[in-house]
Amino acid sequence: MKTYDLVELASRNLRESVLRNGLTTAGIAVGVASLLAMVSLGVGLQELAGKRLSRSGLFDTVAVSPARETPERNLEDRTTNPEGGEPRVLDEDARREIERIPGVVEAQPEIRFLAEARYGEGFHVVSVGGLAPSARENEAFDNMQGKFFSGPAGREAIVKREFARQLDEKSPASVIGQDLILRYAERQPLPEGNREHPVVQSPDLRASEQGIGNRRESAKGDNGSENQGEYGFSVVRREETLRIVGIIDNEPYGGMRATSRARVFIPNRLAEDLNIMQASDVPGSVRAGSAKKTYSTLMARVSGPSKVEAVQDSIRKMGFRTFSILDASEGLRRFFTVLDLFLGIFGSLALAVASLGIINTLVMAVLERRREIGILKAVGASDADVQKLFFAEAGAMGLIGGILGVLLGGAIGAAINYGTQIYLRRHQLPPETVWSAPAWLVASAIAFAVLLSLASGLYPARRAAKLDPIQALRYE
Repeated sequence: MKTYDLVELASRNLRESVLRNGLTTAGIAVGVASLLAMVSLGVGLQELAGKRLSRSGLFDTVAVSPARETPERNLEDRTTNPEGGEPRVLDEDARREIERIPGVVEAQPEIRFLAEARYGEGFHVVSVGGLAPSARENEAFDNMQGKFFSGPAGREAIVKREFARQLDEKSPASVIGQDLILRYAERQPLPEGNREHPVVQSPDLRASEQGIGNRRESAKGDNGSENQGEYGFSVVRREETLRIVGIIDNEPYGGMRATSRARVFIPNRLAEDLNIMQASDVPGSVRAGSAKKTYSTLMARVSGPSKVEAVQDSIRKMGFRTFSILDASEGLRRFFTVLDLFLGIFGSLALAVASLGIINTLVMAVLERRREIGILKAVGASDADVQKLFFAEAGAMGLIGGILGVLLGGAIGAAINYGTQIYLRRHQLPPETVWSAPAWLVASAIAFAVLLSLASGLYPARRAAKLDPIQALRYE
């Protein structure tokens, strides 16, 4: 039987029982819509979570920290430092070496410090954090009031809205363009001949001669000679005038970095140039030959999440500890996989019920068309031709039902997104898309409907093919 004749016969048979075949097709459409709606909801939630985390700058970031320096270093520390010697210092040389690792875009220190902020006649003790230029892509700055830093070392500041309200309760936005004076502690190198004597200098405090003498004695070795270079910096109080250029509502990086929990943000390069005293400078000050600046944490930004694991391995071989959000997100990926699986199972139940409707429709068609089947066989149609005819009818119902189901599922998804956005607006939250149907999912839903319809038509088709043409011609 030619393909044209097969299609013509199948379409004629479908038109003759419009109501029954239409109801069967509608059942398939409802099943496909249910499957598509539920699976697309899981996909949309996964994309929403992934977009949030990706834009937060966490998926493509590796946190680098020195190995622990206690004698009770755990197994991981001994693995990163297999020789068991002194842990490697995370200093500027190590930072440059990390930036040369393939796949690493930048390595920025985590800078957060306490400072005294003066605005007008008021004084506030605030936490100040440094931000790299790449932070501009973070979603926390999408709806910021004002603008981002003009340059990597600009003397500018972005403040949290809650702090802006403290500066000007009546009109927080008016602080944009105003000056904010920061008073901070600067880490300042000592002269070459005096590096063994760290002092804290300020207009109100000077080291006493007795204290200096005590430090001189403590710096001497057993032979009375002084250990040059063991101490190499002093702490000096400084002031810096910054121009407030923006106000943000949310914490950068989703609040998952130390710098995120600041109230005032400045460019990271400026923070480095100011040479601000950090907590990591204290343990470094008592290590022999520690004139170089050290870091407690470096954030290495990678060109893509797929390269995070390789970068982590390279950094561990250098003798440092690493952590990335991918280490903690494995459980999140498993959760969404299981969620998609269960949503797909529940969505397929309606499609399974629709498959029973296809079987019932085609079985009834076999009983009603026994004489027609007998005539087809009598004029030369083979068993395979009869099976193809019923398969064509089942496939047509599956294809039409799949397309209608996709359209119905899309309407359900649009209603879900619309209702979600209304709900979020009423709670003063930004609109989000929680339902997403990618092209691969739409194509898979239609293909699944056609395959299930063909499978459902297998029994009726075989039953029709086995009919005896003599007995079929006698059927009234």
